[in-house]
Amino acid sequence: MPNSGMDEEDKAGAVSEGGASDEGSGMDAGAETAEMDEGAETDEDGGAFTAPAMERFTAETDGERVDRYMAAVGAWSRASVQRLIAEGCVTVDGHAVRASARLRVGQAICVTVPDPESIDVAPEDIPLDIRFEDDDLIVVNKPRGMVVHPSPGHARGTLVGALLGHIGGLSSIGGALRPGIVHRIDKDTSGLLVVAKTDLAHLSLSEQLREHTVTRIYEAIVHGNVGPDRGQIDAPIGRDPHKRQQMTVVPQGSGRAAVTHFQVLERLPNFSYVELRLETGRTHQIRVHMSYIGHPVAGDPLYATRDPLRLRGQALHARTLGFTHPRTLARLTFHSDPPDVFTHALAELRRLAQSI
Repeated sequence: MPNSGMDEEDKAGAVSEGGASDEGSGMDAGAETAEMDEGAETDEDGGAFTAPAMERFTAETDGERVDRYMAAVGAWSRASVQRLIAEGCVTVDGHAVRASARLRVGQAICVTVPDPESIDVAPEDIPLDIRFEDDDLIVVNKPRGMVVHPSPGHARGTLVGALLGHIGGLSSIGGALRPGIVHRIDKDTSGLLVVAKTDLAHLSLSEQLREHTVTRIYEAIVHGNVGPDRGQIDAPIGRDPHKRQQMTVVPQGSGRAAVTHFQVLERLPNFSYVELRLETGRTHQIRVHMSYIGHPVAGDPLYATRDPLRLRGQALHARTLGFTHPRTLARLTFHSDPPDVFTHALAELRRLAQSI
């Protein structure tokens, strides 16, 4: 479980039983919101970080390796730090150093970050599972393994590239790399997204997300037997100071407020099949919160320590999406079934349950 800096009493207080339900889903659909884009800080895997051109630090410990210290206090993974050092972008007291160099208290560390590689967003001929489309917006069922928008390491094969190949033009509000993208889901999370074709639709959908009137319901297979049938996880989320590609639960008063509602749909051998609703939308929120309470999403490469079902990616699916159409004001609701890898894992667990 991630090291949150919270004691057991704080942790117990962050999880409560119960919660309002609506007809059909067993959850308050009107309070649902998306996993919001946190800006340039993370890509779909939480790994890409757009750093300033130059960073300066003062060493506060004796004897620690330069690469380890920078990974702990800066905005990079240790591998990224080692690449910067190898490229001569890191100095200590004005001198280039090796990654293994040991620091002394008070030494000045300077990091010069090269300009990021330019990413050209080009239309691509990639098939799309389109659930709705008109002149204002498009609803797509994103497959597992597809990144939503281009980022370092994911320049091609993205949902944005596929949409540009299909439509030719999207809302300009998201910028050159994220045109039309109002919300997103992680690379290995499958399911429904709405994308804006016009700026008017983009503004309306963004406002609905802020007002918590967008319905988004997820389903997941998680490790272990989740205790209460339903409950709420209220625990703030921030970047993990030791694992820069990950988020974690942090002490109250730091990070950003985060609330997840869950309901157990089915109990299976060593796993639970659950429905989830986000009251807030933080990076990796469901994945972090379920790991925090001891039930990480099955197959999660970042927050689960093992993958006995051999999923090679989190068993998390955005099943239901509902919103008010920006122009007609009609309420639209869409549903999608989880991918085969999810349903096959669920079927196997059910067969195992029947044999016990």
